[in-house]
Amino acid sequence: MKIEHIAMYVNDLEKAKEFFIIYFNGEANDGYYNPKSGFRSYFLTFEDGCRLEIMNKPAMEDPQKALTRTGFIHIAFRVGTRETVDQLTNRLRQDGYEVISGPRTTGDGYYESCIIGLEGNQIEITI
Repeated sequence: MKIEHIAMYVNDLEKAKEFFIIYFNGEANDGYYNPKSGFRSYFLTFEDGCRLEIMNKPAMEDPQKALTRTGFIHIAFRVGTRETVDQLTNRLRQDGYEVISGPRTTGDGYYESCIIGLEGNQIEITI
């Protein structure tokens, strides 16, 4: 069994698309628009074939995202090396994103960092 894709609603669809293209080498499709409902989406495909659907529609709710809430909490990207984790974390920090942990080796042996990325969503960067 394989997860086919993960989806997330975003306020700024174009900004979200650019974020995942710039920092995580995503490739976006041409997008989808339903004029009846106002729903818009892009599928982003990453190097290993994993896909993320980013979506937007009128009148969405956008509550505060607590760091320790229930439900899906972060998306993790495997970037291959410690050096790449360090470099990407530093790049995101320099571009104004909050680094909330790491880079570090966790108690269960992962080398990772975690940032507050686009629209308050957590993103883990690991080897």
